Amino acid sequence: MELDATYKAMLMSLQVATVCGYLLGSIPFGLVLTRMAGLGDIRKIGSGNIGATNVLRTGRKGLAFLTLIGDAGKGAFAVLIFTHLVGVEQGIFAGGAAVIGHMFPVWLRFKGGKGVATTLGTLAAVNWIMGLCAALTWLVMALIFRISSLSALIAMIAAPLAAFFIANDPGAGWLGVFLAVIVWLAHHANIRRLLHGEEPKIGQKKKDAQADGDKDEDIQAS
Repeated sequence: MELDATYKAMLMSLQVATVCGYLLGSIPFGLVLTRMAGLGDIRKIGSGNIGATNVLRTGRKGLAFLTLIGDAGKGAFAVLIFTHLVGVEQGIFAGGAAVIGHMFPVWLRFKGGKGVATTLGTLAAVNWIMGLCAALTWLVMALIFRISSLSALIAMIAAPLAAFFIANDPGAGWLGVFLAVIVWLAHHANIRRLLHGEEPKIGQKKKDAQADGDKDEDIQAS
């Protein structure tokens, strides 16, 4: 009976962490900040995405930076608060849910960003070694190839490998695998352009950004 009660308490705590993490992750910082700045709906600018890369297209670097911090921070905060209040497992569930919330926010009819910045924030909070390896991998790949989406995709592969083989943290590693899969799926249009040699490089504007129905973003599109 006591074991059953403990199991139910654990299940309830995981459910609460997941719901709260999702709601936290669904806060569209890019949209909120641009509207507060009087720039209108960011979804009607550039690629139509809500992430920092598209915010940067407004010419407001400060807003883009705040968007990046907000998108990464909400993933990290979800992990840290539930890890502190309840436990590591709840923190992992909250962080994963925050990424899902960013990508599929209920407030925006489930049309959000690609989840890279929120993923990086989540990974860093779950295991700093995993987060650091992912960030450094993105930076090195960006310096070499100058293609943000490619750098992000490679970083997503590096993260769980770092957790499994460097940090020796299987829990963080499996979270990294899960997030890598959904981020890769979200970048299907970017992958198609990469295969055709059509993906724009960092700093290069998309010629058909307004007409691109896929509404893609780079790493900073959180």
